[in-house]
Amino acid sequence: MTIDVVPYDPRWAAAFAWEHDRLVEALAPWLAGGVEHVGSTAVPGLAAQPLLDLVAGVASVEEARDALPVLARLGYELGVHGSAEALLLTRSREGRQTHALLLTEVGSALWRERLAFRDALLASPSVAQRYAALKRRLAAEHTDVRSYTSDKRLFVATVLQSKGIVLAP
Repeated sequence: MTIDVVPYDPRWAAAFAWEHDRLVEALAPWLAGGVEHVGSTAVPGLAAQPLLDLVAGVASVEEARDALPVLARLGYELGVHGSAEALLLTRSREGRQTHALLLTEVGSALWRERLAFRDALLASPSVAQRYAALKRRLAAEHTDVRSYTSDKRLFVATVLQSKGIVLAP
């Protein structure tokens, strides 16, 4: 399996806007902090895997489990996340993952980390360029997403630390 890191696609912003509206409506009973576009596709000009990363701020992760049937009707399937503070849902098309949605409580470590990292990339073109170069190199070196993601962790941790956030283990 290859890891695709592709040039920025301006259609990602429109795809997020459309998905945002659907998710806000579907998650209304559980939503406490909105639906945010995070990850590389949220940063204009940044190379990315062609995958929309979304985070929805809910009042309670446990209560948000009740949203799973609603999200299933939108094509989302429950995945496995390494943290109890979030539910991970993915959506695929033609056998390829197109969306990754985290449901996490507003103010959780994941909520803060994802928004802070996105905002740091948006605020600093040089940081975004260094991140893009790292991602391209790692995509060429790795054939599995886990090791690719793991090897990005030090960069992400360093950026977050500069913002006063210690990356959760």
